[in-house]
Amino acid sequence: MTTRMQEYITLGRSGLRVSPLCLGTMTFGNERWGSEDRESRAIFDRYLEAGGNFLDTADSYALGRSEELLGRFVAERSLRDRLVIATKFTFNAEEGNPNAGGNGRKNIYRALHGSLKRLGMEYVDLYWLHAWDRLTPVEEVVGTLNDLIRAGRIRYYAFSDVPAWYAARAASLAECHGLSKPIALQLEYSLVERTIEREHVPAAQELGLAICPWSPLASGFLSGKYGRGRSTQGGNSRLEVLKNTNNPVFAKFTERNWKTLEALESVAGKLARSMAQVALNWVATQPGVTSTLVGATSRQQLDDNLTCLDFAIPAELRRSLDEATALEPAHPYMFFEDVLQGRIRGGVTVHKWQSGGHP
Repeated sequence: MTTRMQEYITLGRSGLRVSPLCLGTMTFGNERWGSEDRESRAIFDRYLEAGGNFLDTADSYALGRSEELLGRFVAERSLRDRLVIATKFTFNAEEGNPNAGGNGRKNIYRALHGSLKRLGMEYVDLYWLHAWDRLTPVEEVVGTLNDLIRAGRIRYYAFSDVPAWYAARAASLAECHGLSKPIALQLEYSLVERTIEREHVPAAQELGLAICPWSPLASGFLSGKYGRGRSTQGGNSRLEVLKNTNNPVFAKFTERNWKTLEALESVAGKLARSMAQVALNWVATQPGVTSTLVGATSRQQLDDNLTCLDFAIPAELRRSLDEATALEPAHPYMFFEDVLQGRIRGGVTVHKWQSGGHP
């Protein structure tokens, strides 16, 4: 029987077929908040059993152990040709060495060589730029990644955590010069982090880029294990360990987010679903989203997450989540809303042309 996990979709404007949920392996080999090797293997096997074929790692995850474990699991079952393996570069691997990090040609080649060695593979299917370094010319990045495709060391490339204008410039330069274009954007997206709706989602839809959300559960904040004034796992969960660091990714304990959590809990109760399932479903079915990253520290947790595609959120409940988590009005985005657009159109309804016929 075919499940939703086996309804594969092309990643952006490419021929690469992926499952709607991508297994993030940041927890593999991570001794602080991850899972031991045996449990990581069980998570890997369960994901594949459910029909998943898209696995995501990075050279910086657990100082390379995530890549090592993933590569071992793939090799032990001889699954290389069946799976889409993605890894990332950008973060520095050697303190004091400015060329051991960033997005310049020297570091990209260094990082890929290390990743392939740890993975035990001759190529990766998708190579992510992990974050914009604010320094390297976009022409150098696109040219280097195009060369790696031609050399057969990567099949496709994509961008994570970059400005929308950067992705648009890279895609346009590649198109103008007949080079391979990026095919996807990996960005934080959840009920408590909807900023990408302003620029990135419209840009991706215009340019044919897939959106692959990371942290759809907001680092576990939306999983149901947190509450006002209540700690979890003895105060040793990832969010609680890192809440006072200078990393803004883990600054989730805010008044606005607590209100979002309460709205999510209400909807989950009405649907008789876990909060994690509802939060994941909301992200996975948003416009522009292709494959959503899910992670787990146990097989039980993964099983709960994988069922997020087995139901639909009714329109009225989805509307309540949208309204409770809506972005605050900001310049210049208010000019693109219906009120001011109506003044531009003179009160007349105008539809944008779409391929395939009338809107």
